[in-house]
Amino acid sequence: MELFSLKDKVSVVTGALGLIGKKHCEALADAGSSVIVADIDEEKAIAFAASLGREHTGVYLDVTNEASIQDLKNVIIERYDRLDVLVNNAAINDMFENPALAREHSAFENYPLSAFQKSIDVNITGVFLCSQILGQIMVEQESGSIINIASTYGIVGPDQNIYKDEFGEQIFYKSAAYPVTKGAVISFTRFLAAYWGHKGIRVNTLSPGGVSNNQDDFFIQNYAAKTLLGRMATSSDYQGALVFLASDASQYMTGANLVVDGGWTAI
Repeated sequence: MELFSLKDKVSVVTGALGLIGKKHCEALADAGSSVIVADIDEEKAIAFAASLGREHTGVYLDVTNEASIQDLKNVIIERYDRLDVLVNNAAINDMFENPALAREHSAFENYPLSAFQKSIDVNITGVFLCSQILGQIMVEQESGSIINIASTYGIVGPDQNIYKDEFGEQIFYKSAAYPVTKGAVISFTRFLAAYWGHKGIRVNTLSPGGVSNNQDDFFIQNYAAKTLLGRMATSSDYQGALVFLASDASQYMTGANLVVDGGWTAI
């Protein structure tokens, strides 16, 4: 089990207060790492880090802002003087404030360019900037593991039928933004793994499936029916995979996409 130990390691999780972000932080902390909980909500990030223990730190982070990421880099150097694991988890997904208009607004023909651009800024540019700026610490120490969180929708196209209710009514459409940006994350992983491999830095993708989060019953049933395990994921289902990629247990693994989706993409 020493292979999975992160004792004396330092980890950063971006978007750390999200649905699976907190579970990422808990998993890394349980494996022995000091965790920097980075999120745009500074107050909650500090409180959550404190709940993990004294050796953990909560910080403000806007992944689209270079100065914000540079500030985080300074915190890492001043407090820990090293960085072993970077989890690029921050991302946005479509949310429609008015359910009555969700189908109309999410249809590709009507999808606003501003929403598409915002997804690019956070889901792609944010991963690029965090890797570029924070990865410099890893380059200097010639070691590290970068884990980019993608999605099954970065691998396969969305099945729009799962967004139909029990009466066959299309409630909304999965837009192009999330699949396009998550596909780009997988490609970026391969680029960075090839670019920094000689520096001892491993770069891998973790592609999770859908997580149960109080969705409508029809959606949960539709989604579960497409998985080989017959269920959606829980928010804890990715903790083992994350620690594996962060630790020496995966020391000969780089440029890979670890798919943990209950069999969604297997057939």
